[in-house]
Amino acid sequence: MKYRSTRGQVSGQSFESVVLEGLAADGGLFIPEQLPTLPADWQTAWAELSFPELATELIAQFVGTDLSHTEVSQLVQKSYATFDTPEVTPMVQLDARTHVLELFHGPTFAFKDVALQFLGNLFEFFLERRNAQSGGHRLTVVGATSGDTGSAAIYGLRGKKNVEVFILHPRGRVSAVQEAQMTTVLDENVHNVSIEGTFDDCQDIVKELFSRSEFRREHSLGAVNSINWARILAQISYYFCAFFALRRSHGADALPAFVVPSGNFGDILAGFYAQSLGLPVAKLVIATNANDILDRFLRTGTYEKDASVAATPSPAMDILVSSNFERFLWYLARDHEVPSSVVDPEERAARACEILAQWMDRLKTAGSFSVSPAALDAARQVFWSGRCGDAETYSTIAAHYSHEPSYLLDPHTAVGVHVAETLRPEIQALGAHVHSVCLSTAHPAKFSDAVLR
Repeated sequence: MKYRSTRGQVSGQSFESVVLEGLAADGGLFIPEQLPTLPADWQTAWAELSFPELATELIAQFVGTDLSHTEVSQLVQKSYATFDTPEVTPMVQLDARTHVLELFHGPTFAFKDVALQFLGNLFEFFLERRNAQSGGHRLTVVGATSGDTGSAAIYGLRGKKNVEVFILHPRGRVSAVQEAQMTTVLDENVHNVSIEGTFDDCQDIVKELFSRSEFRREHSLGAVNSINWARILAQISYYFCAFFALRRSHGADALPAFVVPSGNFGDILAGFYAQSLGLPVAKLVIATNANDILDRFLRTGTYEKDASVAATPSPAMDILVSSNFERFLWYLARDHEVPSSVVDPEERAARACEILAQWMDRLKTAGSFSVSPAALDAARQVFWSGRCGDAETYSTIAAHYSHEPSYLLDPHTAVGVHVAETLRPEIQALGAHVHSVCLSTAHPAKFSDAVLR
């Protein structure tokens, strides 16, 4: 298993190297050079596996020879022993055909614990192994957060050997609970930095640091944001877990339509990879708040930055640019922008990198780019989307809390549930066997101001 950059200047990288590097040297994001083929009997062989067992089987497909199956299993077991339920990501039914996949049972009560508990253990494992061979290997992890990534990264990396972690967050744009979770961790390897500005300003600083090659080498920079491939890989597991849970409770023909609150696109990108691996999925639905660059792209075919970030009750989604969208755009370019006359797979990949790099340059210089009608049609075959305003967020929380049975949503999950309810006719038209599965990304207690309002 080897990895390449979406920008085309880096290829042939091992799993270990892409985990420790995070961002490719050319500014691109790492993707597998080829997706693995799952065992032919995975739907039966994996049907009754526990979450850690299922995660082990999936992750093992992507690590090549860098980790043995036993090592993957040990890392996974260690990572999910910190969760407060053996199910890790349990599913709750809201009505006959709507479910919530609870991803907030980790140490910081956010979905990012699923990936960052694993990533922290990966960092420590690879560094200790390297130091056993030749000493002096350390990692300086730099990350930007709109709230949940920071606390989850800190709890995943606190006290880890050979790792220093610096987390940048926008002052006044994270919840009180999120800020407290970050700034009250006093481990010597944890450093919090408050930035006057938005999440995008924090992310720009991180990207600038990674672009300085000499500085990057000198300080051994590593990435903890979802630009790190291991983050996406770990999240694929709960899509498979939800699929099996749905079929156990609703029959062998039950099919999920996943509705995902989306900011940086990493969470739903994991769903795209799950589907690409062969997971039966009726539809992937992107749910955005007022910062709706992804919804606008699917409506118009133009990816365009707004002038500023709108502050909403769902701050983890308050971003201008969805960094992980680059990975999906690469596949869109390869399959629908490269001329069909180019048949060699490596040549198609190289041409996709060129197109992607041009798009990213236009985004940086002009603030937008557009894809072809064929590429937009292809994107719409994979994704639907919907937008949820502040008023709808609050009303959705209130409606489900007062409903019988009562269920308390955090504001990010409320965005997803609102979009699922708005698109209910379209989702139900996919078939009586299709169920909406809304990913619940955080515990409501983390956003008490919005919930109590």
